[in-house]
Amino acid sequence: MYAKKSLGQNFLLSRAPIHKMIGECLVTRSDTVLEIGPGKGILTRELLATGARVIAVEKDDLLIPILHETFKSETDSGQLNLIHGDILNLSTSNLQLTTNSYKLIANIPYYITGEIIRKFLESDNQPSCMALLVQKEVAERIVARDAKESILSISVKAYGTPSYGGTVKKTSFRPIPNVDSAVIVVKNINKKNFVNVTEKEFFKFVKTGFAHKRKQLGSNLKELISAEGLEKLNINPKVRAEDLKLKDWLAISEMCQHRAGTV
Repeated sequence: MYAKKSLGQNFLLSRAPIHKMIGECLVTRSDTVLEIGPGKGILTRELLATGARVIAVEKDDLLIPILHETFKSETDSGQLNLIHGDILNLSTSNLQLTTNSYKLIANIPYYITGEIIRKFLESDNQPSCMALLVQKEVAERIVARDAKESILSISVKAYGTPSYGGTVKKTSFRPIPNVDSAVIVVKNINKKNFVNVTEKEFFKFVKTGFAHKRKQLGSNLKELISAEGLEKLNINPKVRAEDLKLKDWLAISEMCQHRAGTV
């Protein structure tokens, strides 16, 4: 099988990151695991070895018959449900997945990383744990390893607790990509932060705050909240958006939404 560049395929060869992902999400035989893009099945095999029920969604029509042949006994027994489709066009309801009833573990194409993370964190049927192989730079931004937050890091932290699960060298894949990868793990996934503020309002403030990265926060948010309002929240209006933590964005959003009378 040749990897399709159009699908962002880079087949994983190393089992070390697989064991890391499975271990971080504590996969057991009582679990249901959703895998995106099983490829040749190296991760699928290890997931099935835990005894867990696996739902694997593969877009590549050439890989489907190979996977069916490779895992015939598991598909016949019902332990593996192999679905031919695009994960971005499938809903969790279609897959009969409900909140906290499954874990998401996958080696995903770089070019749809943001869409997949957003789809499952914002879903009404969130996974209990996510462990994904993503581009190293993206994983570092999610956990803010340089202590500078971004829209991506705040967006993920609003729904769960992310952690950096280790670097995976590009030589662990075929074909070899141009950059290294990393395991990103998100646990404690929920929507508890959106009791006093809606998701829509929260992200409106975050996106506005980051609209001009080099400008001071007070300048970016001046149409939504005054400098005095920020100071009441113990937030310096002269700092930049990247210096604020999740709790600060929640406080800003809650204050403004309360004033608007939308809560």
